Amino acid sequence: MIEQPFQSRRPGTRAAMFVDFDNVYTGLQALDPAAAKRFAEDPKHWMEALAGDGSGGNSRRFLIRNCYLNPVVYSKYRTFWTRAGFRVVDCPSLTQRGKSSTDINLVLEAMDALAGNGGIEEFFLASADADFTSLIQRFRAADRMTTVIAAGAVAFAYREMADHVVESHDFVAILNGTSADIVPRMVRPIAPPGPLKSGPAASGAATAAVGAVRTLVQNAPGPVTGAVVAHTALTAEPALKSDWGGYGKFGTWIAQLGGGIEYSSAPGPGWVWDAARFSRSDLPPAAEIRPAVEEQIARVTDVPALSTAQFRQMFLSMESTLRDPPANRNELAKSVRDGCVAAGQAVARQAVNFVIQGLLVANFPLSGQPSAAVLAAAWTKNVEELCRVALLEFEDTEMIALRRWASGGLLEPGQAAAPRP
Repeated sequence: MIEQPFQSRRPGTRAAMFVDFDNVYTGLQALDPAAAKRFAEDPKHWMEALAGDGSGGNSRRFLIRNCYLNPVVYSKYRTFWTRAGFRVVDCPSLTQRGKSSTDINLVLEAMDALAGNGGIEEFFLASADADFTSLIQRFRAADRMTTVIAAGAVAFAYREMADHVVESHDFVAILNGTSADIVPRMVRPIAPPGPLKSGPAASGAATAAVGAVRTLVQNAPGPVTGAVVAHTALTAEPALKSDWGGYGKFGTWIAQLGGGIEYSSAPGPGWVWDAARFSRSDLPPAAEIRPAVEEQIARVTDVPALSTAQFRQMFLSMESTLRDPPANRNELAKSVRDGCVAAGQAVARQAVNFVIQGLLVANFPLSGQPSAAVLAAAWTKNVEELCRVALLEFEDTEMIALRRWASGGLLEPGQAAAPRP
């Protein structure tokens, strides 16, 4: 039986950190080797970032810090973790196929922590392994906050079960010391929804979401689909996902923002626009609305809900940027985002990062000056794989529509998506 947590007089959220070292390290190696090195050799740095500023409710106290690693492969990193206050648990390979005992050790000790009398309020799980989905379910059933730190593609069900997900690019930014807004956004306590209000302040504490939406809409070359705006808001304020600040749904939340932001639920997916520059007459006719298959993919797989033109411009900007590759992934994403804005096809940096991550997960090297068509083919193949994992099935005509959309129209009709050899 799970005991009720005791009331502590010490400030800060009582938290527990469980790190699947092998999973995170190998994932980071594929994304950013320099960040992987910092993760392995300086855990104190990113743990302090996650702990917050120490000001009471805006801080965490990690009562449990466990790291599970294969000593045969990664023993050289043990000292760095023990010096950072972690308890390192050796999980050697127990099978001929090299499968370690990390999963079972982590789950058993996490369940012990959940049932113990330490009063853990938030569980951190550093792993992209969807096998831990059932563990996250147990945390939620016990009314504990859960945060997943991912270094690689994350299964949709695993992502949805957690209260927060520190995406790969966000974690890389923390490791590289280039992010100032990710951790405060996570640390901020989630207030219970209050009664419905009116006016721009009615979004509760979601000032970051309001600012992000206004920036997007006011700089867009035309009306923006509701899916894109919702994705931008949730990126800035993940807490809105529960009930949209007490308004229940996105349409109600966006409609009350004011400040020249207008919303219509029709035609098609819904549209948001800047009333100072556009009106309902600028909304596309029904024939130009994106096919339902694209909406389904964006909803189920988290693929950015961009238009065909936005994807096309992203790959063109990426081709141009990779002719003289930036020093790191963050600079690449920023340069591609800026190129899209300059071309009149504004794309959120979060969406650019998602595409870059997809290319890296698909083992596509972002070097050698690839063409926009080659980049589009590799990304489209990754989208097809995400759909396969999510058990989405499409008819032949729908697959053609998928490839045209995801590739930005850079693949010929009927052409199979295939990455560069």
